[in-house]
Amino acid sequence: MLTLSDISVRIAGRLLIDQSTVQIAPGARVGFIGRNGAGKSTLFNAIRGELATETGRITMPPRWRVGSLAQEAPNGPETLLEVVLKADLERDALLREAETAHDPHRIADIQTRLVDIDAHSAPARAAAILSGLGFSAADQAHSCSEFSGGWRMRVALAATLFAAPDLLLLDEPTNYLDLEGTLWLEDHLANYPRTVIVISHDRDLLDTSVNEILHLDRGRLVHFRGAYSAYAEFRANKEALDAKNAKREEARRKHLQEFVDRFKAKASKARQAQSRVKMLEKMKPVARLVSDDVPDIVFPAPEKILSPPILAADNVSIGYDPKHPVLRHVTLRIDTEDRIALLGANGNGKSTLVKLLADRLTPFSGSVTRADKLSVAYFAQHQLDELNEDGSPYDHIRRLMPDAPESKIRARAGAIGFSGKAADTLVRSLSGGEKARLLLGLATFYGPNMIILDEPTNHLDIDSRAALAEAINDFPGAVIMVSHDRYLIDACADQLWVVADHKVKPYDGDLDDYRRAVLSSRGARSGARDAKERSADSAAAKAARPKAEKRVPLKQKIAEAEAEIERITAIIAKIDAALALPDLFTRDPKQAAQLSTARANAQAALHKAEEQWLEASSA
Repeated sequence: MLTLSDISVRIAGRLLIDQSTVQIAPGARVGFIGRNGAGKSTLFNAIRGELATETGRITMPPRWRVGSLAQEAPNGPETLLEVVLKADLERDALLREAETAHDPHRIADIQTRLVDIDAHSAPARAAAILSGLGFSAADQAHSCSEFSGGWRMRVALAATLFAAPDLLLLDEPTNYLDLEGTLWLEDHLANYPRTVIVISHDRDLLDTSVNEILHLDRGRLVHFRGAYSAYAEFRANKEALDAKNAKREEARRKHLQEFVDRFKAKASKARQAQSRVKMLEKMKPVARLVSDDVPDIVFPAPEKILSPPILAADNVSIGYDPKHPVLRHVTLRIDTEDRIALLGANGNGKSTLVKLLADRLTPFSGSVTRADKLSVAYFAQHQLDELNEDGSPYDHIRRLMPDAPESKIRARAGAIGFSGKAADTLVRSLSGGEKARLLLGLATFYGPNMIILDEPTNHLDIDSRAALAEAINDFPGAVIMVSHDRYLIDACADQLWVVADHKVKPYDGDLDDYRRAVLSSRGARSGARDAKERSADSAAAKAARPKAEKRVPLKQKIAEAEAEIERITAIIAKIDAALALPDLFTRDPKQAAQLSTARANAQAALHKAEEQWLEASSA
């Protein structure tokens, strides 16, 4: 059990957690929520022992392994599969020791422990996790250094999940994932066999993957057993009751104070008045509801509503190399007030399609027709880095309104969520959510006809995401969105388009149907090694690939199987040498039995490796 006993945590003089006590039972799956900057990540640091608490203590079973996502993405010559396998430190150490051990007793202990931790199935489990997070069998054989930072963070997440620590701490893990990876992770966490605490603002993850909520609210930790929707209802009812009690208490205070003020000067009532004064002093104020309202997000309406269609593409091929277009034969239409969510794993062409719609990429063939005076606003996470760190929200807005008076600039800053002194805060001091809010305001400043949102929720908390959903629904123009947040898509999108296999086509189903298809194709529970069935059209897509590309995964499988056969054969030889000792069975029958069991397990693993080699060789 993880126990936080009367802990207080202070950073730079600011009290983040104030004398809170919480007990997390083994096997609990906890969603950790709270406003950005409340101190959630700081508490993780304290649990890992990287930060001392001001008061109280944090305890857990001494043998518990604590795992969390590495701050830096892995980078090196090892393959993705090797990086993930090394995350299980015990297995890695035992396998290295097994190669040099000579003492029969130690050999038996090693092999028994390898059986206990299911070491022989580790490569298949690691491959299944990588596949679930979007890496094909061919990808898994490539070195880590070949991938971008975002993809390498997925590898770090895969390594953390594969290690399966007793206490798993995850801080916004979906920020590195697309919708498909998020759906797989939700399912994986829902079936995690040990204790997990995940910081998240994703409502669907908090409803499908956890069974408890931990809320850091105004410096206090509130522990609730149930999913997020149940907690949200409980909290709303509690806040309504607190507000009612506060109102009643205020009325009683007012009545007592009026009595004191009226009769304190009268000798006949002095005693009663003094009694009321003491009652007022003893009355503890009811904790007032601190407003958690977030500023609204408002997208300015376009000056003119355009006649549909506002954009149409006919038989378009587009990409970065005319010989190998990313998308082919794209035919689509976008009307005013359309709400379209783009689905499909990263790397399939969603960003390419978005650049086409934003007129940032010229097609190789086909035609694109745009309505006259069509204005498009484009928001993407990488644009956060383009904000001037030394400027304030006021400075950014003033550049767009150079001739406007001070009052109008301040009013516009307030409209996008930066009222008063907040407008003068330097960008470098803003939180990720505040930067995202500023960028949304700047991107849509002139009232576009169409807004393109590429992962707009990554830095937004739950309430800000709800405000974004309201803004999208209130906007009179068209909205195209790419997001891993199912709540946002469910709340706003009326069309789903799948980008896969070089095509763009409408999806005939809802997000629940898509979720089932994704989990089935990625082998979420079967542990399937390959990602061959990642979409309904994958067989046709593979048939079109060059034969040499098909052989790469097969060659890798053959090489892996041969290495496994060689390794297991060496282990069996050592066990046989130990079993051949003449007095082993009479001197230590228990050790002999362990060795016999270890040999049987190793023989079974050898048989499995040989079957894999035969299957790959035949293919």
